[in-house]
Amino acid sequence: MSNDHILTRQFVSQELKARAKAMRSNMTPAESKLWYHLRRNNLANFHFRRQQIIGSYIVDFYCHSANLVVELDGSGHLDQVAYDQKRDVTLPGLGLRVLRFYNSDVIEDIDKVLEVILEHCQMDNKK
Repeated sequence: MSNDHILTRQFVSQELKARAKAMRSNMTPAESKLWYHLRRNNLANFHFRRQQIIGSYIVDFYCHSANLVVELDGSGHLDQVAYDQKRDVTLPGLGLRVLRFYNSDVIEDIDKVLEVILEHCQMDNKK
């Protein structure tokens, strides 16, 4: 399934745009650490966006060419289990794969996290 429409043909409210912008300015330490390794195509030349709006959701990191969403879960996600479950059904319905990591995974073993992300990025490009 092509996901060309995901970013180019979506209506995004000003409120959602402002929220995404605020989230980019106030990243968690784990998000900042992962973004350092993903930005500027640092991971095998795959282009990632941070705090990307897809439909009514703001995903932590998104790689269009790999149809991949990367989510980092901290303690705040314990209060939004139902929301995360709905999102984990909606995004794959758009042809996206979702990877979830705990913040502690990123802080304690960034190399392993990057290895898993790269494996998933390369999956689509081998097809």
